Amino acid sequence: MDFALYLQTKEGDLIKACIRKERWAQQLLYEEYYSSMMGVCLRYANNEEDALDILHEGFIKVFKHIARYQPGTSLNSWIRRIMVNTSIDYYRKSIRRRTEDLETAYELSAQDADAVSQCSEHQILEAVQQLSPAYRTVFNLYVIEGYSHKEIADMLTITESTSRSNLVKARLKLKEILMSRLYGYEE
Repeated sequence: MDFALYLQTKEGDLIKACIRKERWAQQLLYEEYYSSMMGVCLRYANNEEDALDILHEGFIKVFKHIARYQPGTSLNSWIRRIMVNTSIDYYRKSIRRRTEDLETAYELSAQDADAVSQCSEHQILEAVQQLSPAYRTVFNLYVIEGYSHKEIADMLTITESTSRSNLVKARLKLKEILMSRLYGYEE
């Protein structure tokens, strides 16, 4: 007769067990952070399958570098940072570099009704996933993760102006997608 005994494990003990490459600890850490980190990966991926690839690659990095984790800091933030960086690596592998035309970047007008507030989380996520990899990555890093355009430019090896341009274009495209879904028309 097999049975499992679940005990509340201290974070420090869990980290030490992961450093020792104990499978039970790795599984526990994976299960604990799966859903929140999958949410991070979904924002950067084209679809759920790509997000799962990013997630698994991210957890491989987490387990490989767990000894670098600094106790006393947020484990969630440390893992999240790895997932974001893994998403950026995925983005770099999947795109061909191209120069964005700054002349076509326009500021958003705030005259239309707030389409976002009328959409579900799932609809917004689907709209974000429809963005090109360049737009989606800059949008997520700036709007969701809170990086500056300079930081984004350094991470993605693009210029700050390209980062700004991609953000404006991402917002315009999101607005177009969401308005189309809500009202059945394109702007």
